[in-house]
Amino acid sequence: MNELSTLLNSLFQANSLISLAVLAACLIVSWAVVRLLRGKSTTSGAGSGSVWFGERIYDGVLFPASALVIAYVAKLTLAGTVSAAVFKLAVPMLISLLVIRLTVRVLRASFPNSRWMRVFERSVSWAAWLAVLLWVTGVLPLLLSAMEDIRWKVGTAQVSLRDALEALITGGLVMMLALWVAAAAERQLLRGTEVTGAGGLTNSDLSVRKMVSNLVRAGLLFIGLLLTLSTVGIDLTALSVLGGAVGVGLGFGLQKIAANYVSGFVILAERSLRMGDMVKVDNFEGRITDIRTRYTVIRALNGREAIVPNEMLITQRVENSSLADPRVLLTSTVQVAYGTDVRALQPVLEAAMVSVPRVLTDPGPSVQLTTFAADGMDLSLLFWILDPENGQGNVKSEVNLAVLAVLNERGIEIPYPHRVVQVTSPARAAHEFIPKD
Repeated sequence: MNELSTLLNSLFQANSLISLAVLAACLIVSWAVVRLLRGKSTTSGAGSGSVWFGERIYDGVLFPASALVIAYVAKLTLAGTVSAAVFKLAVPMLISLLVIRLTVRVLRASFPNSRWMRVFERSVSWAAWLAVLLWVTGVLPLLLSAMEDIRWKVGTAQVSLRDALEALITGGLVMMLALWVAAAAERQLLRGTEVTGAGGLTNSDLSVRKMVSNLVRAGLLFIGLLLTLSTVGIDLTALSVLGGAVGVGLGFGLQKIAANYVSGFVILAERSLRMGDMVKVDNFEGRITDIRTRYTVIRALNGREAIVPNEMLITQRVENSSLADPRVLLTSTVQVAYGTDVRALQPVLEAAMVSVPRVLTDPGPSVQLTTFAADGMDLSLLFWILDPENGQGNVKSEVNLAVLAVLNERGIEIPYPHRVVQVTSPARAAHEFIPKD
């Protein structure tokens, strides 16, 4: 508490106002530098919500980092001239803000739709501001000294609670940097691409980029994990024993997860399924919107999404409407009355079907007489479309309306079901049903 009292007394000195003015100038200069860099930068990561610049300039990583550097330089330059109490309080606060901004921005870029990441972000924020409070009050050095006395034996080494805490913080920072680099690499690889292959890219090119992105992400996270283990003090040669245990675990409880990961890379490497393809899996039909290392996201035309494990796409039958040829054949049926001149009606109906915008002319539509039914003749209307992802029911409805207009115009009847009802007298009915000996 003596250190806190000394700090408070220093803050109320006359030259502390000069230090506050210098600190305010440092923050303004930092804001201006970040604003200038953001305005001139045209890279992919310079947009709104990026890790460096954030959404409002001051909530990115670059603002607290530049403010920390400028304030520290000002502190060294003005040492002995003005009171250092303001900078002694501002520097740890800027460090805490830098850690919080780095964690929040990297996690939001890497896991944008994860709920538990929000809880982790709050936990990091509370821990960072608590560390600043303990440092300012002078309790943190005493707490670290007490943690140094708490030791336990790990193998042949003695590890203290302070060592474990410092290793945890260092490992967390290493993992944050690995996630940051992985997210930046993925964004760069997929820049300018959409599911439909924007920018002149085909679905195959987009799938290859997605595979490379997943490999880069997995490799960087693995390297970050190794560096984290090194900072903790774990001998990496001991991972051979751990690898054997992991192998046993994969052979029993984790084999499905491992199979899904391997299947994901096989799908991306073989290009049997690509982002943007129209597929049907387990009676669920839709467009592939994302291929992850463990699962694939399929979005139906009605907006529903299915998360399909990659192993299912390898071991089960999958109907891909876009693999070799994106054209899809659709069929509708209409019944006309007996006595209709079908040969004369066929070219008229085909011309009406071609008039629908999404119906292809090559191959063109066709009308076939398929069945002589009880009430009339069944005609099959066959036509091709090139964009099944835009819906199939809507184009089928337009074709049916065009056909109906032709039939109404020519006065061709769509027959109703005909039934013959025979009425008999009660006496006759009773006579017919009397059992005979």
